[in-house]
Amino acid sequence: MRPLRWGMVGGGLGAGIAPTHRRAASLDGRFQLIAGAFSRDPERNRASGEELRIAPDRVYRDFTAMAHAESRRGDGVECVSIVTPNDTHAAASLAFIRNGIDVICDKPMAMSRAEALAVEKAAAEHGVLFALTHNYSAYPMVLEARHLVDSGELGAIRVVAVEYAQGTRNRLLEAEGDTKMAWRVDPRVAGPSTVLGDIGTHAHHLLRRMTGLEIESLSAELATIVPGRKADDDAHVNLRFRGGARGRLWASMVAAGNGHGLRIRVFGEKASLHWDQETPDELQLRADNAPYRIMRRGEAYLCDAAKHASRTKTGNPEGYFGAFGNVYSDAAEAICARRAGRPADLLARTFATARDGVLGMAFIEAAVASHANGGAWTDATLDARP
Repeated sequence: MRPLRWGMVGGGLGAGIAPTHRRAASLDGRFQLIAGAFSRDPERNRASGEELRIAPDRVYRDFTAMAHAESRRGDGVECVSIVTPNDTHAAASLAFIRNGIDVICDKPMAMSRAEALAVEKAAAEHGVLFALTHNYSAYPMVLEARHLVDSGELGAIRVVAVEYAQGTRNRLLEAEGDTKMAWRVDPRVAGPSTVLGDIGTHAHHLLRRMTGLEIESLSAELATIVPGRKADDDAHVNLRFRGGARGRLWASMVAAGNGHGLRIRVFGEKASLHWDQETPDELQLRADNAPYRIMRRGEAYLCDAAKHASRTKTGNPEGYFGAFGNVYSDAAEAICARRAGRPADLLARTFATARDGVLGMAFIEAAVASHANGGAWTDATLDARP
């Protein structure tokens, strides 16, 4: 099977997450990068294309020109990754969707719920795939956890606690010349909440993927902890789920001493699950009056979805790039299946969808509204008035 002809918007020399996207896309040989609009700076754009060995006539000044030109070529890109700052995610996605090109977009999906809904609607109308890279939800043991929830191992879920608490931004990096941090703390570029848009949406999607729960309402407190910072960097969000379960989400950039800091605990009537992204190949199942059970990636006793998401045998760590690669490989399967007019592999579902992105933006907007109203309980469903 030939690789998909693939393009990229953003991701020029010195960009943050783009090299991870390129490594993930190359992991299973499903993509070949042939075109891009890598930077708004003409020289950096040209140099990026040269570094990535892209033909000069396939390096475009902006995403609008790229979408127009590539959609009219017989050998044009079949899909594109959007790895720009947040403020152009929706506009760039729409440019390609409206030209019939499948889109893989970095999170968050947009700057607002209204923008996200417009992207979702356009993708449905034009019959193209929109995938969102919530890569942490694509780990094999996250998929195993969902299988255990669905099979009743925990009983009815009562409480969920998820946190994404980093310590790596515990000082005013944006004042020290860190350009990658500078745009993240600019609400005009990052959106209404820096901490929730940057890392809180990952925790939100992980919670939903692992448990299947949907948030009904929330109460939020957002704070700016680092002196001199112009955006929030810490968020505490209490959650009420449909069906009666309760939860808590903590997202922070100022957890001194923490490395990555993404972990989740799910408590049911009969047992609980514990997963930590820093030891991603292990999942703990705990029950009263019984020893802890530690399940490991790659073992024969895991569910089919967890096996599908693994590439190596147990004991050989895969980690971050493996999970990110799952998103890309499963998106490739969905794109190829659609283009070939065949059903996609039912196990190839690790990528987040447009609806996931819409719900992520609804979560952010509800949290911002709650905070503005002194932490008042706020409707977080799509039925809520924006």
